[in-house]
Amino acid sequence: MDGKNLLSEGIDVLCNGDEEIKNLVAPRREEITAHLNNYIKEIETFNSAYGLVGTSDTNELIVKHILDSLAPLGIINRLLKETNVENKAQIADAGSGAGLPGIPLAIAMPHDFTLIERMGRRAGFLFNTKAVLRLSNVNIEECELEKAQGGRFNLVTFRAFKPTEPKLLKTLFKVCAPKGVIAAYKGKREKTEAEMASLGKNCKNWEIIPCKTPFLEEERHILVIRSPD
Repeated sequence: MDGKNLLSEGIDVLCNGDEEIKNLVAPRREEITAHLNNYIKEIETFNSAYGLVGTSDTNELIVKHILDSLAPLGIINRLLKETNVENKAQIADAGSGAGLPGIPLAIAMPHDFTLIERMGRRAGFLFNTKAVLRLSNVNIEECELEKAQGGRFNLVTFRAFKPTEPKLLKTLFKVCAPKGVIAAYKGKREKTEAEMASLGKNCKNWEIIPCKTPFLEEERHILVIRSPD
């Protein structure tokens, strides 16, 4: 199956499996798909030079990175509703790298996204991609997460980032707005539960939500950690 058909079928699977995703994507289906295809082209153009993702196979890129980033779209939208955010929410993608999951989410959602990336070359890729795709709801900050302006974000997400530990949690909550939420992309439930159990009393308000990525047999979950405030 060629990449465009695979992406389109994957979006169909996501929409059919979650009414929340369908409501977000269906009205702008053609626009979202076109933006995602252009984003895929940008990654493939610069991947060898910048080491953006660990594959040169288009189908693997679509499944393991694009569809995987979009899979919890419904979960994330429901989390934002829980925080009683009106109009546009402020969302941060910590350690954004190639813009995953931040750019696919920003393409699909009406909220404002800040991609935080410390590496200059990857931040340069993000600035270029924002310009090429004309993503008006995306901002890029080239800095360490610890140096990002705090107290702003209703939701902070990250993928393929550090294991959850007390110092990281403290930093993540520092950039969160009051009642902010962390949504971490994770793999196996057993490993994630062990990771959180090791935190003990340092983190009590969390849950693990199953999240199925189309055409991927590997286990996927979203770890939701709510602000202690």
